[in-house]
Amino acid sequence: MRITCAVAVLAAANLLNNWLARGPALYVVICVIATAVLLLIARWDGLTRADLGLDAAAVRRGLRWAPVLVGIVLLVLLVLLAVPTGREAFRDARATELSLGRMLWGALVRVPFGTVLLEEMAFRGVLWAMIRRRHGTAWATGVSSVLFGLWHLMPSRGINRSNAAAASVFGDGPGGVAPTVAMAIVATALAGVVLCELRRRSGSLIAPMTLHWAVNGLSYALAWSAARWWLDG
Repeated sequence: MRITCAVAVLAAANLLNNWLARGPALYVVICVIATAVLLLIARWDGLTRADLGLDAAAVRRGLRWAPVLVGIVLLVLLVLLAVPTGREAFRDARATELSLGRMLWGALVRVPFGTVLLEEMAFRGVLWAMIRRRHGTAWATGVSSVLFGLWHLMPSRGINRSNAAAASVFGDGPGGVAPTVAMAIVATALAGVVLCELRRRSGSLIAPMTLHWAVNGLSYALAWSAARWWLDG
């Protein structure tokens, strides 16, 4: 019952963010409210801060992982940017067409306090802990990662039109939407497995939160910057 309630909260947040939300501020508000509701469900289920990877010891462990994770992501992104075939991934209208203020809002507010807060608390925090307590780590990782992939079904519908790399593979027309969405679901489900394993190994929710922010936030900033000072056209 409680797992079902958590999934229902996520489904409602997903619908609101993709169909009804207007403006970046409302997106963050919806994510924060959904996160608060999930934490109430976690308390209803009897989960502790330690179960969620957020007790004092877990936070300290996560903070030790943080600079290493950010450094690795930054290095990988810079290598991609330096390779001609990798640069196409940075030609993304969702970042390149933003003003400086909106880019900073996205990287420093929308991503950490919207996307990362809700998704990590949901899929590597509350759901993972509830399923793990009932069925073990493997089931927790598998189920939460599949749900994480499906979570990206609606947001990925326009990727082949906004991202040059996706358009070059699937085309930027209507026929490219379905394969792009399918690939996005598979890719994010696999990413979910990595984030769950990081959560398990670190014993902290801070570690996957940091990795998630680094990938999304630094990609925003580098795509915006590269479009102005690095990429041709």
